[in-house]
Amino acid sequence: MKVRTDIVRMYKDIHGWVGIVSGLALFVAFYAGAITMFEEPLQRWASPPSVLAPPVPLERTPELVKAVLAGHPEAAKGYQVHLQTGREQPARVSWQVDDPAGGEHGARKTFYAALDADGKLQVEERGPSPVAEFIDVLHQQVGLMLDHEIAMPIMGAISLLYAIALVSGVIVLLPSLVKDLFALRGGRNVKRMWLDVHNLLGVFSLPFHVIMALTAVVFAFHDQFYDAQGATFAQARERPAVATPPQPLSAGPIPPAALVRTLAREVPGFTPVALAYGKGPDGSLTLRAMGRDPRYGLRAPTYTPAILGPVTGRVTGADYLGGRQDGWGATITSFFALHFGSFGGAGVRWAYFLLGLGGAFLFYTGNLLWVESRRRRERKSGAVTQTRSTRVLGALTVGVPLGCISGISLTVAGAKLLGAAATLGSHSLIYHVTFFGFVFWAIVRGSARSAVELLPATALAMACIPAVTILVRSMHPAEVLLVDCVAAGAAAVLLAAWTATRRRAGFGPVDSVWSARRNAA
Repeated sequence: MKVRTDIVRMYKDIHGWVGIVSGLALFVAFYAGAITMFEEPLQRWASPPSVLAPPVPLERTPELVKAVLAGHPEAAKGYQVHLQTGREQPARVSWQVDDPAGGEHGARKTFYAALDADGKLQVEERGPSPVAEFIDVLHQQVGLMLDHEIAMPIMGAISLLYAIALVSGVIVLLPSLVKDLFALRGGRNVKRMWLDVHNLLGVFSLPFHVIMALTAVVFAFHDQFYDAQGATFAQARERPAVATPPQPLSAGPIPPAALVRTLAREVPGFTPVALAYGKGPDGSLTLRAMGRDPRYGLRAPTYTPAILGPVTGRVTGADYLGGRQDGWGATITSFFALHFGSFGGAGVRWAYFLLGLGGAFLFYTGNLLWVESRRRRERKSGAVTQTRSTRVLGALTVGVPLGCISGISLTVAGAKLLGAAATLGSHSLIYHVTFFGFVFWAIVRGSARSAVELLPATALAMACIPAVTILVRSMHPAEVLLVDCVAAGAAAVLLAAWTATRRRAGFGPVDSVWSARRNAA
């Protein structure tokens, strides 16, 4: 396809500058987002074994709930019955209370309850390992250490830049799309090889990136969109309120076993995994069932909620249930499902995992190409030494991705070492000390030398994940070994990348940003 040269040049500049501004943040978002595709297996891998008795049968749950409410009245505000239990949900009943030491936005304390062999109540203060939640926050906030309300609009602005980079990149590639699409040219021109890899990744994952860009903007400005919708359609949506009889305070909730049978009749195909009991503003009983239906996308990353009558167990709110939503609700749910990859089962999650890693690599190669191109332009203009901005950008291109990978690897490994003592704060400390340490080292040592020095350190950090599993296996029996296998494979890939990087730093072109030889700038 023919496109005027001046237009291609303009969009090439736009693509380059927009990419360099957003690329490092997007690397963090995509790498962390790829890991969140397996949030539940990671929680199971990281969560320590429980000291509680085995979960009671579902039929005995009312007996357990009665004991919990008698010994801990604060649980009446809201508690969950877990229909599927495991290491990440070790008991049948759990509840949360505010932690006064956590501050205004502090974490909440989670308690789990069980009955021992004599029918006595056992309570344990703990919860699923918070490492998966921390990685998810890292993904949502593109690695920014800011309050969520501040970080989200910034993430939305980065997503808009991301969308501009996608459009401009396609326009730049159009004139040579057919000729260069499958070209992977090796040889001495390393920059050309990286450009071919970058273009190939970008073209074949373009639909995925378009989905991510659009849905990320929706999530970032979610509240603003809803406020605008409410202001626009407020009068049109006004209608006489439908009177719903309040649930009597004296009536107890339907037993979980009976509720599961009722749900199976009311919503065939919907598999509940947890029941959330609570109280409304007027003190009436409330009940939500969190579950999955393989025929439809999920509203949340791992479940879809259904609003139920707590006494009858019948569905009273199906706004989030696939197949029962109106057009607007189905559209909103599709945005969530497409972003989370919460449809199509394990195959889609693995595809999103690989596409997420590919996206992170796409942004890395984009920054690498931009820095090298900038250095070539400086040489043509007569600059003998690299400018400070080129050196800093080259160092960040090394430090940020490797710091992100190492920080996440070490904080995942630390989840097993810390056990029940792990908190969001401790995971944040491990990650950010590692991340900023890598970035600082890269800036001090320069892009070429730091790449050679930090790549083996990153491989070692990745290898800590299976190493910790072996180290603590006596008190934390291994589970979900796939996590360890993937980490070991990633460590091997990083070592291979280190070998290639060391060769290029020692024998590549002297005036390249990635040359570590003495007469390099």
